[in-house]
Formats: sequence, structure tokens, C-alpha cells
Amino acid sequence: MTNRGLRTPGKPAFIFVFITVALDMMAVGIIAPVLPKLLIEFRHGDVASAAAWVGVFATLWAAMQFIFAPVIGSLSDRFGRRPLILLSNLGLGLDYMLMAVAPTLHWLLLGRLISGITSASYPTAGAYIADVTPPAERAGKFGMLGAAFGLGFILGPAVGGLLGGIDLRLPFWVAAALSLLNTAYGYLILPESLPADKRRPFHLRNAHVVNSLKLLRSHHELLGMAAALFIMGLAHEALPNTFVLYADLRYGWSEEQVGLSLAAIGVASVCVSMLLVKPLVRKLGERRAAMLALTCGIAGFLVFAIAPLGSLFLLGIAGVALWGVANPSFQALMSRRVDATEQGQLQGALGSIRALTGMIGPVLFTQVFAAAVGMQRVPLLGAPFMLSAVLLIATLLLGMRVLPAGGTPGNHH
Repeated sequence: MTNRGLRTPGKPAFIFVFITVALDMMAVGIIAPVLPKLLIEFRHGDVASAAAWVGVFATLWAAMQFIFAPVIGSLSDRFGRRPLILLSNLGLGLDYMLMAVAPTLHWLLLGRLISGITSASYPTAGAYIADVTPPAERAGKFGMLGAAFGLGFILGPAVGGLLGGIDLRLPFWVAAALSLLNTAYGYLILPESLPADKRRPFHLRNAHVVNSLKLLRSHHELLGMAAALFIMGLAHEALPNTFVLYADLRYGWSEEQVGLSLAAIGVASVCVSMLLVKPLVRKLGERRAAMLALTCGIAGFLVFAIAPLGSLFLLGIAGVALWGVANPSFQALMSRRVDATEQGQLQGALGSIRALTGMIGPVLFTQVFAAAVGMQRVPLLGAPFMLSAVLLIATLLLGMRVLPAGGTPGNHH
């Protein structure tokens, strides 16, 4: 296969990568409705013990992502993107089967740990997109990956809830079938995107979490943009970790209203990622598009924090959804600043950053919310969203310093 063939894999290959990312996110969401009930069964009806184990499962899953994302990213720089993506899909499918038949809590935990590792293919998917997409078009493609991320996050709990109503183990079997079918489909249609002459030797020291971050220090703009992505990721954690309790205490919303609101946020974010990232970046450039998106996100979170009525709260959804333009804009600019042989390492480092926010964010925002509840003043209940707005203001100020002027600079390599 020629290098030209490698570099232009075509639409079916991108669809496969899109589906892979969506399935990876379903790995997070599909067991969300059934895992607590399974754990209650394993703990013989002890709800308090099961709740503690839910936290353990979530933290360890994120820890696996944190550790293994740079390893998988660096392996893809050595062996190519195709085998790593296919192995991740295969491993995820087999792991779902393990969890489906897990006879004890510890077997289920082992399956979840493996799931954290095999679901860490997002960095490889990002590197694949960087390989085959011209620099000026990367933000749009990264936006599409963000849409896949969101679709998986929306569909996972919905599918898991429906299937779990039939049997608590059924979501795992269906997820296994989807992952294995996607592996077979990818084996048939997915070409390699990284030519042999662009690969580099694998060294575990470079794939280690700490050492992999050295790449981010190789350029002051790269490190600054990575810091911005970390702060943005942290700001996002306010929604999944405090929204349900906040809506109940402040607005008295029912479970149905909460579910529909979360679905509306997810759908709006996916629409922005799929439909607006590419035209906005084309018109404004990555820098100005990111600045605009961050401003919208700040406004959205401020509305969430101070809205006295639930109907007014919903107005913030548009701002938070438009904030979704920022991440692919930052990611596209970062991908310009590393060589083709380092795209996997870069995406792996960014994967670790995402996982780190998933480990820190739940503790941070739940503690802020608990403190606000303890003060027994309704307006203070929005403190987690106010904190998110402050974090995005910090990101905006940081972006003004580190994002290159002009928005679409030429490729550095």
C-alpha cells in the first residue's frame, strides 16, 4: 500500500473511527443504570456498601484511562493506528463478555479495570484523524469525534436502562456484540493511516504518564493549551456530578424532568460538534472560535448558577453547548505543533489529562455543593456552576496568552 493510500483512507474509515469512539463512551454509560443494582446483589442487599463500591469502580476506571492512554498512544506511533484501534475494539468486546458472566464482585471489578484500559483508544482515534486530515480541517474532524463522544454518552445510559429492565446482564452482552461486530467491520475497511517511514521506536519511559507529559513541555504554547484543556475538562465535571441534586433541591424537578434536561444538554452539544465546529473555525479561525466558545460557556454556566426558575435555567443550555467548539479548536492547534511521529504520544497525553479531570472533578464539585447545601441559602446552591464559570474565565485568559494570533497558522512540520 502506498503512502498516498495510507493518507487518504476515505469516508468509511472515518465512520469506523467515529463508531469506535461512540462505543468507547458507551462503555462508560451503558452499565450506569445496572451497575449499582448488580453491586447491591453482590453485596446481598447492602445499599450503603454498594454505593461505596460504585465510587471505587468509577475512580479505578478513570485511573486505568489515566495510566494507559499514553501507553496506547505511543504504541500507535510505533505499530500504526490500525492494529491498536482494532485490538481495543476486540478487547472491549471480550471484556464485556467477561462482565456479563462475572460470578462475583471482584470478577466484575476486574472486568471494569480491563474496560478502562481497552476504552483508552480515543487517543489513537485522535491520532488517526490528525494523520489523514489537513491541519486547517482538523478542528472540524475533532469536533465530529466530540460528537461521537457525546452520542455514546447519551445512548449508553438509555440503552443500558432499557436492556437492564429485561435482564441486568443483557446490556453487557449487547455491548459485546456491538464491539465485536465493529472489530470485524474495521478489519475489512480500515486502512492504516501512519506510513512505516513515519513511525518511531516504542520506549516505555516515553509512554509513562509523567514522561509522556514531557512532550507538552517541548513548546510553551503546547503546555499552555494542555493546561487550558485540563481546566475546561474540570469545569465540565460540575454537570454530571451535581446537576441531579441541584435540580431537585432548587427547582423541585422530577426524575423525568432531570432526564429530559440532561438529554437536551447532550443533544445540543452533539449538534454543535457535528454542525457548527467546522463552519465557525473556517470563518473565524481556531483562536477566535475558541475565544467565542469560551465566552458562551461562561455565560451558560452563570445562567445555570443564578437562574431562580427552572425555565430560565434551560436558557443556559445554548451557551454550554456552544462551548463545545473550544475543545476541538485547541486540539487542532496542538496537533500542528508536533511531528507526525508524535501524534499518538500527544493524544495519549491529552487522554491522561481527560482522565485526571474525571478523577478530581467528582470530589471537587460534590464537596463544593455539599458546602453550599450546608449554608442553607438557596442562591448558593449554584456554587458548582459558578466555579465552572470561574474556571472558564481562567481558561479564556490563558487562551489569550497561549493561542497563536491569526487562528490558522501554517503547519510547523
